Amino acid sequence: MPKLGKVNDLVIVRSSPHGFYLDAGALGEVLLPTREVPLEVEQGDVVAVFLSADSEDRLVATTTLPVCQVDEFAALEVVQVHPRLGAFLHWGLPKDLLLPFAEQSRRVRVGERVVVRVILDELTGRLIATSKLGRYLDNTRPRYEPGQPVSLLILTKTPLGFATMIDRRHRGLLPEGEVHQPLQPGDQVQGYVRVVREDYKIDLALAEPGYGRITTLADEIMQRLQRSGGRMDIGDQSPPEAIRAAFGTSKKAFKQATGHLYKQRLITLSPEGIALASSEQVPLSCSTSGVRSDRKPTGDGSAG
Repeated sequence: MPKLGKVNDLVIVRSSPHGFYLDAGALGEVLLPTREVPLEVEQGDVVAVFLSADSEDRLVATTTLPVCQVDEFAALEVVQVHPRLGAFLHWGLPKDLLLPFAEQSRRVRVGERVVVRVILDELTGRLIATSKLGRYLDNTRPRYEPGQPVSLLILTKTPLGFATMIDRRHRGLLPEGEVHQPLQPGDQVQGYVRVVREDYKIDLALAEPGYGRITTLADEIMQRLQRSGGRMDIGDQSPPEAIRAAFGTSKKAFKQATGHLYKQRLITLSPEGIALASSEQVPLSCSTSGVRSDRKPTGDGSAG
């Protein structure tokens, strides 16, 4: 059955000077304006259209697809705030999407991105947005294990870190100390479960926990060295800010990764930076190759 706020495959039933009329089932016939009609279609053909309402609340079809459909989450930009109605969000259609004041978890401002869910207002029958997302998330005990990779949608900045949505199902917290890269609402990143608490709250991390995190970073360092001719002017003595900008990680994790590489005799360390232990080609994946060279490191570097 065709549904408002969704992409539907509808049959062209008749033409008019203004475009084609489509059969939308129980919703009746809906106009696809001439400017929206695909090339080389005719009566009886099926077209994929998004169903919404125009400024006079009349049902209309469009082949222009919005950023998100009904019952989906997305980060949308606030383009206008109406003093009585609420905020209007750009979602890829000529008519902006209304985020009513009653559906705002906090007041929003023009220019910011806010994570919302598109819903069908039961009272008005109109498509609107809501940033009150808690009622759409799973409140049962999460079935996650420590270290499990998960998909994260950044919701908002909090005093403790970043509130996130996990796999579009659960809410979690990415503590400030676990963040070593710029984040903003709407960003989608991979993260890892640190712990599921007794109250079902979930603590998260961006870096892979334990040894796996170190070997993954070590692989990245080796690949960077390979691409840069075997030397890099970032090392254990570099400021934390420089390491974070280059690798999106903490200085502690970087030193653990370079120590791991040094013990395998794959790199040399110096105050100026790090370098490959020789000009010979080395495996790009030091975590899986299991290679340990009998070469002695050159230079005066130490693992300290």
